[in-house]
Amino acid sequence: MSYPHYGPSAYGAPPQTHPHGTTILVLGILSLVVCTFIGPFAWVMGNTALREIDESGHYYDNRSAVQAGRICGIISSAMLILVAALIVTVVGLALITGGFSS
Repeated sequence: MSYPHYGPSAYGAPPQTHPHGTTILVLGILSLVVCTFIGPFAWVMGNTALREIDESGHYYDNRSAVQAGRICGIISSAMLILVAALIVTVVGLALITGGFSS
């Protein structure tokens, strides 16, 4: 017994995964744990992936992973900027006060 074909499924297309979703999440986590220098890469890649997800019109099941990696990249980038500002301030104060002269 065969059933007639009634066209596309009423539920729509199955969810897809964004190809860079896992990469962005891993970069974001590693930027917090290991090396803050990769935080801006996770941030930029996350922005690009979220833009692609929003413009595609398809349902991606790993949007939350992309968002989490992007947020980790933002936090890591902020920490990188704060550490760089602290280093510049300490070196500047050492130069002003003569901390490098022997």
